[in-house]
Amino acid sequence: MSKKILITGGAGFIGSSFAISYKHNHPDSDVICLDNLKRRGSELNLPRLKEHNISFMHGDVRNQEDLDLREKIDVLVECSAEPSVLAGLDGSPKYVIDSNLIGAINCLELARKQKSKFVFLSTSRVYPYDSLLKLNLEEEDTRFSINNDSEGLSQKGVSEDFPLKGIRSIYGATKLCAEHLINEYHAAYSIDTVINRCGVIAGPWQMGKIDQGVFSLWMAKHYFKQPLSYIGFGGKGKQVRDLLHIDDLCRLLDMQISHFDKCNGKTYNVGGGYDCSLSLFETTKLCEELTGNKLKISSIKENRPADIPYYISDCSNLKKDFSWTPEHSPKQILSDIYSWIKNNDSILKEIFI
Repeated sequence: MSKKILITGGAGFIGSSFAISYKHNHPDSDVICLDNLKRRGSELNLPRLKEHNISFMHGDVRNQEDLDLREKIDVLVECSAEPSVLAGLDGSPKYVIDSNLIGAINCLELARKQKSKFVFLSTSRVYPYDSLLKLNLEEEDTRFSINNDSEGLSQKGVSEDFPLKGIRSIYGATKLCAEHLINEYHAAYSIDTVINRCGVIAGPWQMGKIDQGVFSLWMAKHYFKQPLSYIGFGGKGKQVRDLLHIDDLCRLLDMQISHFDKCNGKTYNVGGGYDCSLSLFETTKLCEELTGNKLKISSIKENRPADIPYYISDCSNLKKDFSWTPEHSPKQILSDIYSWIKNNDSILKEIFI
């Protein structure tokens, strides 16, 4: 059965990638992407959307009138966000609050009015960084590792049971507040909802920055021979993240929409897990191997605000409900990013340099 899907943040990395993937898999579906085009590089996705017969609306989730759609929407996929963990820390938090919380409320209101299914792209940053900074870590040759289990934490990573009491950044707080409201809307108005707490998503068409999209940025800086720094935690690049290829995320979102009865009302960690994790030091070695370029990377020992030394997603609950597992290795992810940059270097040079 064909569906009409609205994707907010639809010209962004995740939104545009999912729109194209879903339209390819469901050619009879009607896919609409809404975006304010604030993030530099998002305009490059508009020709890609048009090429795949995907409608684009220039709008902003902060403005409720931009979401007053007359046509019936079957599924709303909320990908819009100010995604930087540093957002608001050097000035007013108004934009990040309005985008991530007020925007989510406006999207929920549309779903309530239309009884649309609601898929929310949340973040692993809902977990408090003050707790993650206290993890008992062991320093290995190329990375940090954890050497003890505790509530919501094991060798598999951080689970949904990890305690939420603590400080998590303005960005993380806006996403967690939105999660609470989604659960309330689910209970009060019987809206079908699912929340995906995404770790680091990476792949082609991600316009990475130092505070968001680090693996794409790391590859781009190696490709264009631009300076980089290991920042914080001793300045050795041993901090660890799991990463998930955008195609693996798109495949999961498609499965959730097609089998909403399995995930309705639930919250999942979504990431690459331990087997698909890298430290920055390990990422450097792979980037050197793929590009043939070796950079002199400077060292800054002081931590950035709200930064953490270690995060890996424990996706056990997700894998119980869906026959899904990531298919791309870290090297495959970085290789795909490298190929994308190489094939589009003339237009991407202005974005990454």
